Amino acid sequence: MLVFTFKWQNLSPDIGIHLAIGTSLASIMFTAVSSAWAHHRRGGVNWQVFRYIAPGILMGTYCGSFVAARIPARYLQIFFVAFLLYVATNMLLNKKPNASRQLPGFAGMTGAGLFIGAISSLVGIGGGTLSVPFLVWHNVDMRRAVGTSAAIGFPIALAGTLGFITNGWNAPGLPEYALGFVYLPALVGIVAVSMFTAPIGAGIAHKLPVPRLKKFFACFLYVVAAKMLMDVL
Repeated sequence: MLVFTFKWQNLSPDIGIHLAIGTSLASIMFTAVSSAWAHHRRGGVNWQVFRYIAPGILMGTYCGSFVAARIPARYLQIFFVAFLLYVATNMLLNKKPNASRQLPGFAGMTGAGLFIGAISSLVGIGGGTLSVPFLVWHNVDMRRAVGTSAAIGFPIALAGTLGFITNGWNAPGLPEYALGFVYLPALVGIVAVSMFTAPIGAGIAHKLPVPRLKKFFACFLYVVAAKMLMDVL
């Protein structure tokens, strides 16, 4: 949504897409804490998985932010659309993992963290869209996967925010009150609302049927992808 908001403010596409990603990651830094705590209180966070995957997450996200800051807006939007379509389709298909599949060891989790962190910084997400499917694919309970991914969102957001601030420092064409590629007025507004809604979302995730939530979210992703694709074309 931030991409469309910055477009309406007549910011250049190159600045707008990078501001949207940087600001999104900065907001996740705050909401991830609130969401993870709410899931933790319900026993929904696997902290051993968090400890194993966090080092790779930090490295992947910070390095990915340097790549994202140098990619032209058009290519970043195309990548984002492809990513949304992939995630939405997987949600609708609801593929079941092999019952014998288990989570990898520390090296494997670090590698997964590098990949999840890098992709998350390219598209400005907290990682749940990637880490939830990864954990579920390795037979982690769906609700525990959601809660653990909420905790994983914090190191992704922290490293990504630092990277986008660093790479956007003194960039030409930035609006007033921008800290690198983080737009502070939008950040304050998002955090003010989402700090209250994140615990509500955690409660819903532990009560509503997962298949129904997956379908609604997949449809939402298809709509966003279609709108962005029309803008690119």
